[in-house]
Amino acid sequence: MRRAVRGLAAAVAAALIAVLCSAQAAQAATAGNATAVTRSGDTFTVATSSGAAARVQFARADIFRIWLSPTGSFTDDPAGKDLAITTTFGSVGTTLTDAGGYWRIGTSAVSLRINKSPLTFALYRQDDSTLVWSESQPTSWAGNQTTEYLTRGADEQFYGTGLRLGEWALRDKTVPVAVSNRWTENTNASPAPFYMSTNGYGVMRNTWAPGSYTFGAPSRLTHNENRFDAWYFTGNSLKGVLNGYTDVTGKPFLAPIWGLELGNADCFNASNPAYTGDHNRLRHQITPDVVGYATDARDANMPSGWFLPNDGYGCGYTSLPSTISALKAKGFNTGLWTSTGLGNIGSEVAAGSRAVKTDVAWVGGGYKNAFAGVNQAVSGIENNSDGRRFVWTVDGWAGTQRNAVVWTGDTSGTWDAMRWHVPAITGAGLSGLNYASGDVDGIFGGSPQTYVRDLEWKAFTPAFMTMSGWGPTNPSAGYQDKQPWRFAEPYRSINRKYLQLKMQLMPYLYTMSRVAADTGVPSTRALVLEYPNDPVARGNQTSGQFMAGDSFLVAPVVSNSTTRNGIYLPAGSWTDYWTGKVYNGPGWVNGYSAPLDTLPLFVKSGAIVPMWPQMNHTGEKPLSTLTYDIYPRGNSSFSLYEDDGTTRAYKSGAFARQQVNVTAPASGSGTVTVTVGASAGSFTGKSASRGYEVALHSSTAPGSITVGSATVAPLTSRAAYNSAATGWFFDPTDRSGTVWVKVGNVADGFTVTANGITVPTGSGISPAPAS
Repeated sequence: MRRAVRGLAAAVAAALIAVLCSAQAAQAATAGNATAVTRSGDTFTVATSSGAAARVQFARADIFRIWLSPTGSFTDDPAGKDLAITTTFGSVGTTLTDAGGYWRIGTSAVSLRINKSPLTFALYRQDDSTLVWSESQPTSWAGNQTTEYLTRGADEQFYGTGLRLGEWALRDKTVPVAVSNRWTENTNASPAPFYMSTNGYGVMRNTWAPGSYTFGAPSRLTHNENRFDAWYFTGNSLKGVLNGYTDVTGKPFLAPIWGLELGNADCFNASNPAYTGDHNRLRHQITPDVVGYATDARDANMPSGWFLPNDGYGCGYTSLPSTISALKAKGFNTGLWTSTGLGNIGSEVAAGSRAVKTDVAWVGGGYKNAFAGVNQAVSGIENNSDGRRFVWTVDGWAGTQRNAVVWTGDTSGTWDAMRWHVPAITGAGLSGLNYASGDVDGIFGGSPQTYVRDLEWKAFTPAFMTMSGWGPTNPSAGYQDKQPWRFAEPYRSINRKYLQLKMQLMPYLYTMSRVAADTGVPSTRALVLEYPNDPVARGNQTSGQFMAGDSFLVAPVVSNSTTRNGIYLPAGSWTDYWTGKVYNGPGWVNGYSAPLDTLPLFVKSGAIVPMWPQMNHTGEKPLSTLTYDIYPRGNSSFSLYEDDGTTRAYKSGAFARQQVNVTAPASGSGTVTVTVGASAGSFTGKSASRGYEVALHSSTAPGSITVGSATVAPLTSRAAYNSAATGWFFDPTDRSGTVWVKVGNVADGFTVTANGITVPTGSGISPAPAS
């Protein structure tokens, strides 16, 4: 994807949006009055005075579809089964009642009113008195636009619409639900015709047509088609709405575990006469040259997991099988980029390629064309190997979460772009997109400082990638490299620090992606998902930070500064990951010291974080010891998920889970009990036993520690602890106090009991952000 191609695509898209938003000369039409309702099972058809008709289909007690046809015929269904792939969940047991001014369809979860004069709809909870949403006027169509109008609650907030490049709280905003390929702030890189509300509902327009949503009073929800077709999802929380939405449109895919490692894209076959870039690029002449870069990474002790060695127009590749094998020997997987299609994907996957990045030159038209291209890539990988889908697309839509990573397109490495990337990538999760990303420090421009800051926070998102060849000279004349090991000190060491930390956190982050695959709740979470009743968390005051899973709060530094102001911590206690200082929320941290190597990072009280030994790629070392890093306060739990990391065998039950429960005092001193269950389940490569280590954050040394019924000996130094098979050691200098416990090699579950643990006392924080 490059400037000329994206310029053409942007021009076409702009013209399309202009047509969409232009005033319609024709008088808007509506369905008129509802005159009769007939039913067939859980499907209801509403006749009207105008000849239009509406069909209401209940798929589940909390999920239904409204399809309004101006012609009265239900044959025009452009989306078909593309977006809504599961539309029946068994008999719903709906009831139909004529209440005089409206008909009521009731389920165990909701009450849908069909108002008669004129035809409008309103949704209530099962009690038929708690309003969820209501149409403020009849849905209308004029020319080639159809608009639904919904009343807006006094404090109602809205989220969604895909990978919108900007703030994620949408009240009072007009949002394009249309492909533009401009990749600038407030455009939509991968639109999705889906949104959800703090009232506890979500809507997906079942269409390929572009649209525009204005979340005003009333909300005006328009698509460029002469029909209305929408799925509605209700829930008791935003997480519940996402679960319903992804029950219908598909759960987020589970990437191979190496897909969570840093990827690197560039053209390494510059000698190809068809290549449109510089044919004289050093160390980029033939595809096997990429192995030299892989060697550099390992020599620099730098974690990274995969390459796209043909990312460039006309680049192509040579010696693909041997290159893939050589990269694999160094712990790198290989994928391929395409701007022309997938004519050779069968042989490429047979050679060992396991990822596809689709380019705007091929899928830049977006909508169904881009969706079909992604599906073709998925089939190419999964029909020719036992590997999992790992596809990147620049133009997603509703349902893309089940097939691909979406990314923000051709952006630049600037502080300003970084600023809006944080809410963009976070906000994508509010449309069920678990894997959303942007090139580290952009594709154009950039600097060592912006690179480091961008990589720091992106290391806490599931998928991320560098794109070389288009930025400034780095590290010397003839190179435009953005791989993290190609920077000078101190930047190289900072890059290594965060990539190593991500590798250590891999069991935690991989578990969070499995949570997404099960529930639709993303790994990268806007604070509103975790704190839906917190008025600050609901809005854009927190759009510059996010939760990485359920335990880490990440507050990126997106300016050329060593101080971070305006970090909002919700109710509860939060521990500074680097220092161990505890803050008591809710409130704001201002003046946080954040030199270039420090990402503001906080851990939620009660967190249980599984960690691997440090390694540079998955499989580099045996997983001989698993550490549970625990921040005890009250009762908490965690369910670790594991599988073989690469194949689709997990879909047939080849996986394991391990339950961890912690009981601790809410404050002061007392006993902390850590109960680690046996790892239940099996998969290829699972060890019969492994070593365990438990880290407990405590202000004081414990009086005693037992594992099961056996007392564990205290050790007097870190060196003694490191060399012992079992034992415990208290380090008061480790993040304000940490108790380290070596449990030893265990095949089944175990219990650690630590007596005399002191839960750190937190300090109060500001009631307001810095002015």
